[in-house]
Amino acid sequence: VVKKQHRDALGGGMISFRIKGGAEAAAKFSSATRLFTLAESLGGIESLLEVPAVMTHGGIPKEAREATGVFDDLVRLSVGIEDGDDLLDDIKQALAAAQ
Repeated sequence: VVKKQHRDALGGGMISFRIKGGAEAAAKFSSATRLFTLAESLGGIESLLEVPAVMTHGGIPKEAREATGVFDDLVRLSVGIEDGDDLLDDIKQALAAAQ
């Protein structure tokens, strides 16, 4: 099914990582992206970005969030259909901006 539905047999993917520098770095990273759009829904065809600790999990007490792996420095990227090299360049420049 994937081979029929996705360009070059590749679909989008979810990437989660913890960024060095805590919540401040996560906020800087999310503000610096040019192609990834900040959004709570990660199900579109475009590339999207979420910082769960302040978005989807913002109402959950910190201890409970962290017990399930949702730390203040967690960033989730939903990779869409844009050019892979363009997305990598966007991630690199946003990481540099977050330092």
